[in-house]
Amino acid sequence: MFNDAARKILSILFAGVLVSVAAAARDHADPLLGTPNGLALTPPMGWNSWNKFACNVNEKLIRSAADAMVSSGMKDAGYTYVVIDDCWQGARDASGNIQPDASKFPSGMKALGDYIHSKGLKFGIYSDAGTKTCGGFPASRGHEFQDAKQYAAWGVDYLKYDWCNTDTQDAQSSYLTMSQALQASGRPIVFSLCEWGNSKPWLWARNIGNLWRTTGDIFDGWDGMHPNGYSMGLLKIVDMQAELAPYAGPGHWNDPDMLEVGNGGMTDSEYRAHFSLWAMFAAPLIAGNDLAAMNAATKAILMNKEVIAVDQDPLGIAASRVWKDGDAEVWTRPLKGGGRAVLLFNRGNDARKIAVTWEQLQYPAGLSAAVRDLWQHKTLAPAKGQVSAEVGRHAVVMLTIKP
Repeated sequence: MFNDAARKILSILFAGVLVSVAAAARDHADPLLGTPNGLALTPPMGWNSWNKFACNVNEKLIRSAADAMVSSGMKDAGYTYVVIDDCWQGARDASGNIQPDASKFPSGMKALGDYIHSKGLKFGIYSDAGTKTCGGFPASRGHEFQDAKQYAAWGVDYLKYDWCNTDTQDAQSSYLTMSQALQASGRPIVFSLCEWGNSKPWLWARNIGNLWRTTGDIFDGWDGMHPNGYSMGLLKIVDMQAELAPYAGPGHWNDPDMLEVGNGGMTDSEYRAHFSLWAMFAAPLIAGNDLAAMNAATKAILMNKEVIAVDQDPLGIAASRVWKDGDAEVWTRPLKGGGRAVLLFNRGNDARKIAVTWEQLQYPAGLSAAVRDLWQHKTLAPAKGQVSAEVGRHAVVMLTIKP
């Protein structure tokens, strides 16, 4: 049996091996390492128009979002991509090239991309693998290489690729075709697969894209299903992530859908839980609110740099749920340097005392560790053996624990 000192050494050595493996993945844009284009070595951060504005998109709105991303401090906090979702499309021209709706985007997409880039941000766009997008606009089936070339000419940096109107298409083949088209375009473009998890893309997509949806659409609510029959609340999405940690890593991420923080359907406590869970999952942090109209509470959540640092940890190891007792849960993930991020999560309606033990963290029982509360922005007393906290209803306590 190992004594405490030996166990501590082994724990540190193991963390070092994880760092080396992650560094190797970052340094080689090799499909076998799960990063087909060398991009998104940490989870993408940005904003998407859909959750707040749906089809009500236009040039003025997108420019305003880019302006607000800079002026609000979002850019300084790490948010990069400004992504136009569905309903931007007009008809194809006589040569079959996709064009924007000129009434919505009179200056054209190249000018809009240039404006976004002038802000130090990156430009994202949307299409679909089927014959029409979910909103009924021209999609990319049969035009994959032509569309990818057009996106590259516009300066696109990120493509969200949906799965409506696909009939009998095979998901893996359809997404592989667009992946190859993007790589042939000559421009580095992050590829976001939005197949809703139907064919378990985490099993096959790491050599095809940079992130893949693991669930149906999110709606702005704590639990349950939306009346539309396919959008789901936060808790349902969380439970669908519980077994997916092994599939995430630098260049290839599980995507539990975009953030609803600030859209008004949940409390600030629930939004803190939402944001914390996504950070623990090493999920993309794609805001979906009105950036130009954020209140102080929304800004404090979306721009909590300590929580963002967990999401962006270069090891890229997603959290696992290591303990559950009814509505009380503990999620943990390793961090570069041997530390751990810990989420004490209370799904229920009554406050609960929740503890994380050193055994759950794979630490020696006698190890003393520094503890930081990421929402209080407060260093707590050093701990040994376990840490516990009272967690309110529909709330979290998020910690880093470092030897």
